Amino acid sequence: MDIVMGGTGHVGSAVVEALLREGREVLLVTRDAGHASRWMASGASVAEADVDDPSSLRSVFRRGRRAFLLNPPGDVTGDPDVTERHTIANIVSALEGSPLEKVVAASTGNAQPGERLGDLNTLWTLEEGLRGQPVPAAINRAGYYMSNWDGQLDTVRTTGRLQTLFPADLPIPMVAPRDVGEAAARRLVSPLDDVGLMSVEGPARYTPVDVADAFSRALGRAVEVDVVPRAQWEASFRQLGFSEAAASSYARMTACCVDQGFDSPQGAWRGTTTLVSYIEALVANAAGR
Repeated sequence: MDIVMGGTGHVGSAVVEALLREGREVLLVTRDAGHASRWMASGASVAEADVDDPSSLRSVFRRGRRAFLLNPPGDVTGDPDVTERHTIANIVSALEGSPLEKVVAASTGNAQPGERLGDLNTLWTLEEGLRGQPVPAAINRAGYYMSNWDGQLDTVRTTGRLQTLFPADLPIPMVAPRDVGEAAARRLVSPLDDVGLMSVEGPARYTPVDVADAFSRALGRAVEVDVVPRAQWEASFRQLGFSEAAASSYARMTACCVDQGFDSPQGAWRGTTTLVSYIEALVANAAGR
């Protein structure tokens, strides 16, 4: 049986869907089984577990042979660095003594050691934890999620302005969450020696100008890019409801990506969802609500 953490979210749902399509037996893990009725109707089993309770996760991990691990994002109104390190420790602890023969973990491009670098250092901690335990681990470092632009749809539609902290012409390894899930599902069913790091990207790299152009095409109006000056990054996050600690971490994470550049690994797995098709679907789905 394949175990999928976060199976009701964008990435986890894509993992579940891909596995069911292959005729695999799937156990979806969620805090609330009531949110998984769609997958129960599709043939998946559901187990309730909480990353704040490693014993509940440990019980679930004993029920399968392979597992997709997804550390949930911490609440940005609190201190997500502290929260995510805690849940990562719980996930790694829950693997102890499990019969799992392989795990696939969702990580991020540019993951690196450090302090208060947002996902870059918290997911590096997950990677290190998996490297230090006996279950073979395949780690997928995904590019910048295209869904990070979702929250700007209403503003872009109304004002014709797209806000970004990245330079307008910076090529970014973006990827659709669905493709991240597809890549994870492929590694879950692949041979046991398919382990270690793999980068996951979309079919091409895109700039913020490309994002604005995709919105312009989908909305039928001109869209311009507004680049937020570095000195205003933390204030920009605070305006979105981030705590002071979270705003600092996310600003530092952004600085790492801008200053260091994005990883350019050989042999990255590439999804099929283009930025244009992703934005078009986003706009169409919003119109249909």
